[in-house]
Amino acid sequence: MVFKRGTEGSVKKVDNARIAVFACPVDITQTETKGTILMNTAADLKNFASTEEEEVEAQIKSLADAGVNVVVANGKFGDIYLHFLNKHNMMAVRLSSKFDLRRLARSLGAQPQSRICTPSLDLLGQCSRVYLEEIGDTDVTVFEKDSEHGNIATIIVRGSSQSRMDDVERAIDDAVNTYKALTKDDRLVAGAGAIDMRLSHHIEDWGMDISGTQQYGIKRYALALSELPKQLAMNNGHESTIFMSKLISAHRNGNCDHGIDLVTGDVADAVTNKIYDVYLAKLSCYRLATEAVSTILRVDQIIMAKQATGGPKPRNPLPQDGDDDGMA
Repeated sequence: MVFKRGTEGSVKKVDNARIAVFACPVDITQTETKGTILMNTAADLKNFASTEEEEVEAQIKSLADAGVNVVVANGKFGDIYLHFLNKHNMMAVRLSSKFDLRRLARSLGAQPQSRICTPSLDLLGQCSRVYLEEIGDTDVTVFEKDSEHGNIATIIVRGSSQSRMDDVERAIDDAVNTYKALTKDDRLVAGAGAIDMRLSHHIEDWGMDISGTQQYGIKRYALALSELPKQLAMNNGHESTIFMSKLISAHRNGNCDHGIDLVTGDVADAVTNKIYDVYLAKLSCYRLATEAVSTILRVDQIIMAKQATGGPKPRNPLPQDGDDDGMA
């Protein structure tokens, strides 16, 4: 796993890392109530400071004796804690995001602790090495695991501009979500607008057999589905009218898997060209769009059901000058 931030202490690389994860800052806790300490001599002040340092050192030494050489915290590292971490040659890594902390703990097999303590061996995480690396001009902390494959991995995207990296990130996100959907239901449908036009024709033919005003709503639903391949053609700079006439003709002739070829702007067989859409994604799109339209129609009926009446009557305008008595 890779995190876009550097380490806190002077230790930059650790091999055979044993990691303690804390879901709290590694710093001296502040009491809820204020207290007053009376010091009469300089020795009292020295003893108070030394007692605090001894307690911190005892905590860090206890972690070192347990084999911990990397400490990951969800907050800042205090100066005293950082000093003793460097003294015992332990790496300090700060993660400000709780999501990243949970993700790291899951990947390493560690259990985040809510307070500073020495966890048992089964609550510590392990990985092959932890090191600081510079990628481009950015410092990143890498948790590398060679012995076995973890449940989580990091994909590093590099590019010449932020917009290009954003496009790559969206493509990776779409690919991962597509694979996730296929693990639930591996069915596919013809892409490139073919399934939308096919459903549009079936719904339109079904609407012809319906009598009454419901026929108009069914036909409008079919027309809305046919707008999807038309929008694909428009988004790619092709003449949508010519393309739609070719697509309708192809589907009427029984070529139900034909959709748009984004390169030429002509119709093409989506199945032959291996252009598919995920069945679950399409089903979810149709369901959400239908529910949204139904909600809008129901709200419109509520608004139009009763005309607003009553309220105070408007007052006559005030006179504009001394000679004007106003309008009757």
